[in-house]
Amino acid sequence: MNWLRLIRWNNLLIVLLTQLLVWACVLIPLRQWGNGPFLLDTFNFSLLCLSTLMIAAAGYIINDYFDIKIDAINRPEKVILENQIHRRAGIIFHSVLNVAGILLAAIVAYKAGKLHWLWIQITCSVLLFLYSSHFKRMFVIGNVIVALLTALTILTLFVYEPALWQFFAQPSMLHKGSDMIPNPVWILGIYTCFAFVLTWMREVVKDMEDHIGDAAEGCVTMPIKLGLKRSGTFVQALSLLAIIPLLIASVKVQGLLGTYTFVALAAPLIVWVLYLPRQATTKHYNTMSRYLKIIMVLGIGSLLIYYFQANG
Repeated sequence: MNWLRLIRWNNLLIVLLTQLLVWACVLIPLRQWGNGPFLLDTFNFSLLCLSTLMIAAAGYIINDYFDIKIDAINRPEKVILENQIHRRAGIIFHSVLNVAGILLAAIVAYKAGKLHWLWIQITCSVLLFLYSSHFKRMFVIGNVIVALLTALTILTLFVYEPALWQFFAQPSMLHKGSDMIPNPVWILGIYTCFAFVLTWMREVVKDMEDHIGDAAEGCVTMPIKLGLKRSGTFVQALSLLAIIPLLIASVKVQGLLGTYTFVALAAPLIVWVLYLPRQATTKHYNTMSRYLKIIMVLGIGSLLIYYFQANG
């Protein structure tokens, strides 16, 4: 159980759900267009998804390794390395997961004759290490790196599925018989941007929650450099990059997907933004962080509605 907590099994479940729904709801239906090649069959997708999960799990381990002192101040009851698991065992498992994750992706890249695709997995592994050891303690850059890595969860599937590439030059809406359906590249692009922006927002809020321990360790995060109030204002401004497209989509996209976009995503996010500055306590920011994660999961869930609406 301690190992599952160490690798943040609940966060890994969200990563798994994201890639699984993108594959099942967007990539598999591409086969109806009849233009291959289709690389990500069930086996290859499973290898690539498992690779992503392993590298992400390794990232959580190395993050805890470098954050032992900070976590001892911010959340001492949740410190696992040293308390329940020896630090050396953690580092060994981190290395094994990284190597295994890259090798699994290498199998898929080799089948496609595109070993240079591995730069994605290698870059992720390196960035996760550098984030934990250096960038996390720096102003803004650490937040942006985590947001980028989250977006890469979807972008990886862009790269590893050649059948998707033909849609890059196509318009935002495509003809399917007498119906018009959204271009899958546009759909995945929107979800990628949504994941990037909301992750950036959540990372700043988490820094607001942890500012006491971070300050004690000499970190220069946004809340420490600008203060809680100005950091909150930044998050509110950043949220417009998600709210405005969601509002536009809720109007332009027909049917249940448009309604869901407004009711389950845009409206809750607006309420969240308005509620964020109500308090300036650790408990409040922790609650805001959890609510934002729920909105992100609801965003992922909308892929199911997209699938049934586009393929009904």
